[in-house]
Amino acid sequence: MKSVRRLYCLAGFTRRSSSSYQASVLRRSIMTPEELPTTKSIATTNLNSTKIYTKTGDKGTSALLTGKRRPKDDKVFEALGATEELSACIALAREFACENHHPYDEKLRRIQCILQDIVLMIATPKSSAKKSDLKKVGISSRHAEELEEWIDFYTTQLPPLEHFILPGGGKPSASLHIANNACRRAERAITFLVRESEVDQQALIYINRLSDFLFTAARFAAKLDCRDETIYSYTRDPSK
Repeated sequence: MKSVRRLYCLAGFTRRSSSSYQASVLRRSIMTPEELPTTKSIATTNLNSTKIYTKTGDKGTSALLTGKRRPKDDKVFEALGATEELSACIALAREFACENHHPYDEKLRRIQCILQDIVLMIATPKSSAKKSDLKKVGISSRHAEELEEWIDFYTTQLPPLEHFILPGGGKPSASLHIANNACRRAERAITFLVRESEVDQQALIYINRLSDFLFTAARFAAKLDCRDETIYSYTRDPSK
């Protein structure tokens, strides 16, 4: 995070009364409202003439949504960076999905919105947050259940998993495998914060389930592109 102002707008926190610091909420869903829970994801922000650089982080610290400053190598910022990197990986996977007309691209877009919700949770650690701050962030347990439903559906379209699968199977599939690896890294970073009671466990549950979905979606993408999955084969002879 280069600027805490951006995150303040995303979460609905305000440090100024100017309308330029207000964010309009646009719920993103790929199903009907009855099927999916409403997210707190923010689609647009209006910072008008606000500059992207603030120079406040030049000494190696950055601010949280709570207003507290911490070193940039703090565990909180490690988790923030890992989660944002995951979202970027999913964005790339979605572009490949769109190019090949895969049906799950809107699911990836929704996932990015929920990941932004998790970013806001991480940027509001409980140790420095007020109750009013914590009420503005969070995700529903329904989101993880949603992933489970997607996983179960795609699994019925796939052959049984009987071997270790290596990343590959075309660009859409390979990009989802990359996103899965990024997801595991974000999970490791968030695990520490949950263990320290800084972040609600729902964030960790969602990220854990997301990894399973990304792996399943990678297999599904390979099938859609009529590509063989890359099967791991142990070679005892080092010359082969």
